[in-house]
Amino acid sequence: MTTTSAAAVLDRNGLNALVAALVASGRTVVGPTVRDGAIVLAALDSAAQLPYGWGVELDAGHYRLRRREDGAAFAHSAGPQSWKNFLHPQREKLWSADRSPGGSVEVSTETAPRPSYAFLGVRPCDLRAIAIQDRVLTGGHYKDSGYQERRRGAFLIAAECTEPGGTCFCVSMGSGPGADAGFDLALTEVVDDAGHRFYVRVGSEAGGELLDAVPHRGADVVTSDAAAAAVSGAVDKMGRAMPPVSLQRLMGASLDAERWDDVAGRCLTCGNCTMVCPTCFCTTTEEVTDLTGDHAERWQRWDSCFDLDFSHLHGGPVRKSPRSRYRQWLTHKLGTWHDQFDSSGCVGCGRCIVWCPVGIDITEEVAALRDEAVKKETER
Repeated sequence: MTTTSAAAVLDRNGLNALVAALVASGRTVVGPTVRDGAIVLAALDSAAQLPYGWGVELDAGHYRLRRREDGAAFAHSAGPQSWKNFLHPQREKLWSADRSPGGSVEVSTETAPRPSYAFLGVRPCDLRAIAIQDRVLTGGHYKDSGYQERRRGAFLIAAECTEPGGTCFCVSMGSGPGADAGFDLALTEVVDDAGHRFYVRVGSEAGGELLDAVPHRGADVVTSDAAAAAVSGAVDKMGRAMPPVSLQRLMGASLDAERWDDVAGRCLTCGNCTMVCPTCFCTTTEEVTDLTGDHAERWQRWDSCFDLDFSHLHGGPVRKSPRSRYRQWLTHKLGTWHDQFDSSGCVGCGRCIVWCPVGIDITEEVAALRDEAVKKETER
């Protein structure tokens, strides 16, 4: 089968066929859908389950669905989940051990078949987040084999951002609103007088083969121009922005800032920000046994630097105060992440702002640290 190299256009029937082809190939298609008062990521049987006609209203500590009149499927911002939930799941069994009546112990690693994923509607900020987790979990000496296996077979269909939310700041982090790499197919949704359709770009040979297999037409100038205008227009619609300074240098120079006391007075150290963050990767392990003690399992689960036991060493935790734990999270995410992984750990999705129960805003905190640093400099 030849690979499609030119851009194309899908209508809604074409998108239905795209999802059907992925399902028929044995892939688990995951995409956005409406459930429990939110747009969540879940397995889809068809494109009809996409959140057509739904948008979101976002602010610090605030998330609400809202109806749209245009019937768009991807005109919403990041929800409470990211693709990390599937590639780097919250809990994963590593091995189990059984003791026989004779006293011997047999250890077996977890070999359950893992799904072949197709992710539909991956935002550009989340494409960057996946690339960052690739570097963290598969790029060093200690690779996460489970992540590596799930990631190796994942098919990524991006949905470029045309309507950012009130907490989005991907432009500040250089991760959106357009998709520039890391996808198999990239969709840009267009809804206008000419109809509801999707401008499609091919990012891989596998993406071209899939596009060839479903009904589509060549890209026309009206659609390509409308798609480009929608993405470029999103640049000026960002609800938040980071200060235009070197965040790495600012974090390194702000370890003794008074602002940490202010945010510590509000932070609950609940860890919500790390749970919803698409790049946070920390894990711990735990062992569980049955009542007989003859069967044991080791599980890997997410951990958070906000957990008091996260930095526990002999004698107690290193970071006892909320101030020290919030400072660790923010300075690592925006500062020392560069030293470890050659990039920022933040992609500007804004999830940490929305899902913070007390509405702590990372962009507001960084701006306050910048202002404090400028004030100290002028007073010298």
